[in-house]
Amino acid sequence: MADTNFAAIPPRERVLLLPHCLRPSATCPGRPSRQGFRCPPDCAERCPIKALREEALRLGYKGVCVAPGGALALRFVQETRPQAVVAIACAKELQEGEEAVAALGPSRPLVVVIPLSRDGCVDTEVNLDQALALLRTGTG
Repeated sequence: MADTNFAAIPPRERVLLLPHCLRPSATCPGRPSRQGFRCPPDCAERCPIKALREEALRLGYKGVCVAPGGALALRFVQETRPQAVVAIACAKELQEGEEAVAALGPSRPLVVVIPLSRDGCVDTEVNLDQALALLRTGTG
């Protein structure tokens, strides 16, 4: 969960990292790209990625990356240089990601995490209420 340091970081200095496995694999119209999974602007899916992305952008987050794995997510963090990262993923990816971010040295961002409530690499789940509450921490 978030601490007071996270609450003090404005949304414009935060990024959100999401795993592409949260999408409904059988019906998702999104497509992978070099920058991460891209959702079409007119997507009508009921999907946690859509809900979380929309809320993060509404709050003014610096960016959102829907990644198939840690390497792309780490590159996104290095390119955007946020002060804070909200990461949602399976326990293994979260641990590897936190270690990779720690290796960035003294200018590394603060990382707050939410583990998936059901993992398995396809059609995973997250506690959406908990994740949305974390995104909103310190915003009003």
